[in-house]
Amino acid sequence: MKKAVHFGAGNIGRGFIGLLLNLSGYEIVFIDVDQKLVSSINSSDSYQVKEVGGDSEEEYTVDNIRAINGTNINEVAEEIKDANLVTTAVGVSNLKFITPAVVAGIEQRLEACNTDYLNLIACENAVRATSELKEQVYEKLDTAQKKQVEKYIGFPDSAVDRIVPPQDNGGLEVEVEPFSEWIVDKTQIKGPIPDIEGMKLTTNLLAFVERKIFTLNTGHAGTAYLGYHKGYNYIHEAIEDQEIETIVKNALLESGSSLIKLYSFDEEAHKQYINKIIKRFKNKALNNSVIRVGRDPIRKLGPTDRLVKPAMRAFENGTFPSNLCKCIAAGLLFDVGEDKTAKEIQTAIEEQGIETTLTEITGINPKGDVGQEIIKKYYQLQESK
Repeated sequence: MKKAVHFGAGNIGRGFIGLLLNLSGYEIVFIDVDQKLVSSINSSDSYQVKEVGGDSEEEYTVDNIRAINGTNINEVAEEIKDANLVTTAVGVSNLKFITPAVVAGIEQRLEACNTDYLNLIACENAVRATSELKEQVYEKLDTAQKKQVEKYIGFPDSAVDRIVPPQDNGGLEVEVEPFSEWIVDKTQIKGPIPDIEGMKLTTNLLAFVERKIFTLNTGHAGTAYLGYHKGYNYIHEAIEDQEIETIVKNALLESGSSLIKLYSFDEEAHKQYINKIIKRFKNKALNNSVIRVGRDPIRKLGPTDRLVKPAMRAFENGTFPSNLCKCIAAGLLFDVGEDKTAKEIQTAIEEQGIETTLTEITGINPKGDVGQEIIKKYYQLQESK
């Protein structure tokens, strides 16, 4: 049986990547630092993945599983030594923590003269996450090792998309939305292409990464911030509000205007993609909290992130992003007390005003057309609260 080593046994790892690997005939060795989760996997023969909120609810059994604590680097390296595939779902900021184990596993493969092809795919919510992992790995290898790795080990970047909300069952079972998308850069694969259920290949990955981030993530954040402002608890409640749905849909059309121009997406097909995203947000079974989706607004309102970048791109390409500006303004009003960066934004606004804070958080000039629109929407929303 083929063996996949997967870093990250959380809900995405089990409910998305783990499921697809199981459907493709892999034994899965989960790597995680949560010992309770590791023990739970090892004491179970399998776990269930349930697709909820679709026309019919599908349930899958994921078996041939075991787990290792990620702090046991030697044990992890032993598994990588003869693995057929390595994947991750740990969060892009945590890739640096798994690098030592990945390096140790590669070194064991080289020492064992294992010349079987291996591909390592980071399945993270970020652009070029696998390339980032590769850079971190290569920093630890010498010139001779790098030469061997270049022959036999690939680091293909990927784009992943599946909404997996927090689970409250306390077990291994995971509830997920029916939709999933895993797109991998074909040009970076070494050796034969892995036969993985649901994995699509492309030679232009950046187009699909940006399509996902600047549609799904953009719409999710906009819905969360506008929904929070109007007192909704869940994404599906917020998007059923006709005013919010209209703003979010128009914001995605503004974002899409640049994506279509940059990557030659078919305009009608992209509109259908937007409609599909909106429909996914309406999935009541996911119970996706607006506070969870909107959390960490300093990052999500950053210059290169899901709201500001598409707004500025749209403006530069001749589309005025008034709806994206409203989403950004709502994000600046996201005052969740237990969210550290939300509190930092509110403190900054109180101490130095909205104009200075807007520049510091988003990089947008408050005197420019986009900045002026955001500030206008900010005060309008503030008055309506």
